[in-house]
Amino acid sequence: MIRRFVVFVSAALFCAAPFAIAADTRVVEEIAAKVNGEVITKGDLADQKKILERALREEQHLTGVALASAVREQEKDILANQISQRLLVQRAKTLEINVDADVNRRLAQMQVESKIPDTEKFHDFVHEQTGMTFEDYKLQLTETMLTRKVVGGEVGSKVNITEAELKKYYDEHQSEFVRKAEVYLSQILISTEGKNAEQVDAAEKKAKALVARANKGEKFSELASENSDDPATARDGGVLPPYQPDQLRSDLRDILAKTKKGQITDPMKTQQGFLILKVNDRFEEGLAPFDEVEDRIHEFLAEPLMGPKMKEYLNRLRQEAYLEIKDGYIDTGAAPGKDTSWHEVAQIKAQTITKQEVMASRKRKRLLFLLPVGGKPRVRPIDTPAPGQHKETSAAAAPDAATGPPIQK
Repeated sequence: MIRRFVVFVSAALFCAAPFAIAADTRVVEEIAAKVNGEVITKGDLADQKKILERALREEQHLTGVALASAVREQEKDILANQISQRLLVQRAKTLEINVDADVNRRLAQMQVESKIPDTEKFHDFVHEQTGMTFEDYKLQLTETMLTRKVVGGEVGSKVNITEAELKKYYDEHQSEFVRKAEVYLSQILISTEGKNAEQVDAAEKKAKALVARANKGEKFSELASENSDDPATARDGGVLPPYQPDQLRSDLRDILAKTKKGQITDPMKTQQGFLILKVNDRFEEGLAPFDEVEDRIHEFLAEPLMGPKMKEYLNRLRQEAYLEIKDGYIDTGAAPGKDTSWHEVAQIKAQTITKQEVMASRKRKRLLFLLPVGGKPRVRPIDTPAPGQHKETSAAAAPDAATGPPIQK
C-alpha cells in the first residue's frame, strides 16, 4: 500500500462544548491563534483532538491505555497542524488552484464503491461513516486535494527523480495501473412530466438555450444547480456516478462514444424530459498510459525525500504570514525567530469570537492535517486511490434510476 506523506484525513466530527454563552445566547469561542486574519478557536482544537482519537481508534484499533497514550503523544501538534493546513489552503487560493473535478470524481467513485445509488442515502452513508455532514466532508476533501496540489507543485516537484526511475517503477508495477473503461458525466434534466404540448415545446427551447450557454463558457455545474429538475443531482452540480459503457442504454452509449471529454450533448428526449449530458472525463479499459500516472508515481517516490524540504517550505510560509498565538497555546512547528506574540485586546480584535462569526468566515469544519512537525504521520491516510490502492467496481455497483433519468440499460 502506498502512504501519502503530506497529509492524512480522518473523517469525524465533534461538537465541542461552548466556551461561553453571551446574554443574547450566541455561542462564544476563545481564539487560540490567528493565521493571516483567519482564526483558529479553542473549539477547533477540541474538534481535532476528537478526530485524532477516532482515527487512532478506528484505523490503528487502539483502545484503553494505548489509545490515551497515543492521543497524548500526538495532540501537542494539533495547533501546529492547523496552522500549517490553513497556510497551505491559503496558498492554494493564491495560486488559483481548482480541484472541483477531482473532488466530484472521487465522490462519484465512492458512491459506486458503496453500492448506494440513491443520492440521499449515500449522503446518509457518508454521515454514518465519518460523523460529519456530506457538505462538510466534501469541503474537507476539497481542502485535502488543494493542499496536495500545493505541496506537489512547490515541494515535491523540486525533488529530483529521473524519468528513467519513474518509468522503471511503472514497468515493474503495471498491475497497479490497470483500470476498467469508465465515463464520468454530469447532467441537466428539463422535465416534461405532466406538461402539455406547448409546455413541452417551452422545455425543449429551455434545454437548447442551456446547451448554448454552456458552449459559450458558462459553468455547466452552475447551470445544472440552477436549472435541472432532478434535485438529487442538481445539488451537486449535476454530477453523476461513473458508468462503464455496458451499463448505459445503447442509444446513449452511441452518442457518448462520439462525445469528447469536455463536450456537451444536444438535448435528448427521454420519458422524463430533455436530458443534457456533459462528458467530464473518460478512461479506456486497460493499462493507464505512463503520462497519466506519472505524477502519482513521482509523489510516491519523492515521499521519503521530502521531509527536510517540507519543513523548510512550511517555515517559509510561517515567516511570510501574519501569525498571532495566544498565551498558553504552543505552535510546535514554529519558524525560528518568528514573532507570534499575542497583542493586547485594545490593539486588535477581541480574544473571543462568536460561533456564528467563525462559521460565516469559514463556513466549514477544518481538517486534521498531520504534517511532519516532529516526524512522519502516524495514522494511515484516507485519500483518493494511489498506486496499489485502486478498488475494483462492478456492474452491481452502478447507480440505478434513483439517481436521475434512466441512462442505464
